[in-house]
Amino acid sequence: MKGWPQRIACLTTETVEVLYLLGEQDRIIGISGFTTRPAIARKEKPKISAFTSANIEKILALQPDLVLCFSNLQADIAASLVKAGCQVHVFNQRSLDETLQMILTVGNLTGAGEKAQQLVRTYHSQLAAARQQTATWPRKPVIYFEEWDEPMMCSIRWAAELIEAAGGVDCFPELSQFHSARDRQVTAEQVLARQPDIIIGSWCGKKFQPAKVAAREGWQTIPAIRDGHIYEIKSVDILQPGPALFSEGLPQLQAIIQRWHQQRSDA
Repeated sequence: MKGWPQRIACLTTETVEVLYLLGEQDRIIGISGFTTRPAIARKEKPKISAFTSANIEKILALQPDLVLCFSNLQADIAASLVKAGCQVHVFNQRSLDETLQMILTVGNLTGAGEKAQQLVRTYHSQLAAARQQTATWPRKPVIYFEEWDEPMMCSIRWAAELIEAAGGVDCFPELSQFHSARDRQVTAEQVLARQPDIIIGSWCGKKFQPAKVAAREGWQTIPAIRDGHIYEIKSVDILQPGPALFSEGLPQLQAIIQRWHQQRSDA
């Protein structure tokens, strides 16, 4: 469509996923090497960046008319591209609402606003249905979500919000609001004191090890470990603030919490 960007470089996976869902993937001229969804994007699009680093000359050679970045961690990349004359939009979504707004903005930036609105309506309905289903539960499980193990880091804001929508209670709600992972560090003693009913690991970039977690000193008395409720949700499904939060992360959380409820009803 004339007047809208036709050569878009996406330096993180979330905007790639959005553009494919909107049917606008033909405009993508380059992606991040960490792109995971959809899988076909890795096969048909050139990789032009990592996450905190990028080949500026390679990006410029593609002559993008729009570059989409994410977060303060790509601020230096964005600045270099702006200085080189590129049109750059940097997203910084940290919540479910901000993620939905990102989808709408990508739609508006590309002339696909109506399709983006329909997609967001679908996710809103999904969240509303999940919350309605759990609204009258007399007991909701306390969930410790671990983003990293050494040092231990608890849930980022959007993960905490997904836990709430799925019918759980985030173990450290006072920390989930912090953007920086270092501000969400917790100790083994702090987790032990909160006695979570469910433990979910999503170690960014490496496989979760339930046995290693269960063996932590003193943790054998935690209900989640005592009753066998230790699970993994892959980081690509819940630590990338894009459509996957709703299509992958939320359903997996719902299934985990349902399993906990089923065990309690069978006891």
